[in-house]
Amino acid sequence: MKKEIIINSTPHEVRIAMLEDGEVVELLMESADAKRIVGNVYLGKVTSVKPGLQAAFVDIGMERAGFLHASDLDHDDSEEEEAPARGGRHRQRMVPNIGDVLKVGDPILVQVTKEPISTKGPRLTADISLPGRYLVMMPKGRHIGVSRKIEDRRERVRLKQLLQKHRTEEGAFIIRTAATSVSENAIKQDVAYLGNLIRKIAQARTEVQAPALVHEDVGIVVGLVRDIFKEDTDRLVIDDKEDYERLVAYAKTFAPELKGRIRLYRGDLPLFDEFDIEQEIRRSLDKRVWMKKGGYLIIEPTEALVSIDVNTGRFTGKRNQEDTILQTNMLAAREVARQLRLRDVGGIIVIDFIDMENEGNKKRVFNELRTHLKRDRARHKVFQVSGLGLVEMSRQRVRPSLLSQLSDPCPYCRETGKVLSMETMSNRIERLVHRIAIVFNEKRLQIQANPVLALYLLEERPEQFRELCRTFDLELNVLDDGTLHIEEFRIISLGSGKDLIAEFEKKTRAGQRN
Repeated sequence: MKKEIIINSTPHEVRIAMLEDGEVVELLMESADAKRIVGNVYLGKVTSVKPGLQAAFVDIGMERAGFLHASDLDHDDSEEEEAPARGGRHRQRMVPNIGDVLKVGDPILVQVTKEPISTKGPRLTADISLPGRYLVMMPKGRHIGVSRKIEDRRERVRLKQLLQKHRTEEGAFIIRTAATSVSENAIKQDVAYLGNLIRKIAQARTEVQAPALVHEDVGIVVGLVRDIFKEDTDRLVIDDKEDYERLVAYAKTFAPELKGRIRLYRGDLPLFDEFDIEQEIRRSLDKRVWMKKGGYLIIEPTEALVSIDVNTGRFTGKRNQEDTILQTNMLAAREVARQLRLRDVGGIIVIDFIDMENEGNKKRVFNELRTHLKRDRARHKVFQVSGLGLVEMSRQRVRPSLLSQLSDPCPYCRETGKVLSMETMSNRIERLVHRIAIVFNEKRLQIQANPVLALYLLEERPEQFRELCRTFDLELNVLDDGTLHIEEFRIISLGSGKDLIAEFEKKTRAGQRN
């Protein structure tokens, strides 16, 4: 498989695309005004302790306080994952009572493991985790772990022995996948780098008052090289000369074998256009995703979960219905795995594959999904096909999804995705005019509405309102107001100038209190 990393860097925004066999599988974006904070270390101040939640809220100087769970106060020395302090852990182990450990006003050193998402503040841990190129160091622990992706037993033993020889007395270490086959000197350099970093953080803590930033993780570009740019990557292309030189300098020190794979783009066409990435970004906002052969997915994010529906669409197949459904579901399994990475979808995900009668076919589709999800860097868990034919899974959420980064909630439909029909709005106005005419005995009324709604009332419902005028002896006219939402309208008394809808609601509330 050919792997490429494409970086478009400007003073206002950095965009990173990861390609596999020419297909975009991941997109990372960071604007100058909203830099990522995952990995940053802060001296925070406890603002609230919630024993019922086994959690505390910590002010780290941001708009919303961070959330710190009791399970993230201490280090678990039995942990042997590649990057332990990312996203929190809730294993079955002894967890201290948070009320016994923290009090309001206490200063505490914490690290951000999850970006603020929607109305939630950042997720925090007190178990600091500092990544190097080949190692991850956790000051609170003592053990040595090895990435489970390093499967060769002799290599695992070799790396452990090298680390044991050069490690500091304090701190736990995880040997990362990137350390496979590296020299003793590379391990020694990484230990020295991380030890120096710990000392700088300890010194900075004594020089600031909470809340304050103590250590800022490397930028998104260097962080990408540290965490993703490995031997299996064919090339990295970047269009900014300063960032290119910074990357080359970093690679020269920490990964000299990769330095020759970094390229500075000098073409006339914008870099993302050259690799057809701009079009893929635009498509990532669509809820309908077309697949080969004419099938498609419908991806619908909701507050509780993300639903993905698989459809045959224009694909009719050549043999029989079961074969057509199997082919569509197999393509969908691959595309779902790619879309989850591309859109950075997190949380609970429910996939509704097309119903299949054959149990063997169900297993084939499920295994295809799992196989392609193995390429995903985010932690995930997939459950077998349910009795309703659904596949349920969860995926680690570290940052807001691509959709939320690229878009704002629609102020027009108020995030529903729909607006009320003109017929519904017209009937609603008729009912309110009816009530107001009776309650206030008004004879001269004006309906103020959005121009689209006003035109509908005048052209499609004139008879309806003429009948109202005859019934209640009313003078009724319609005025368009472009400042009003399509679902908003006012009914104004032409005699007093009062907003009669507001007056009617006041009268109704007063009656309810009495």
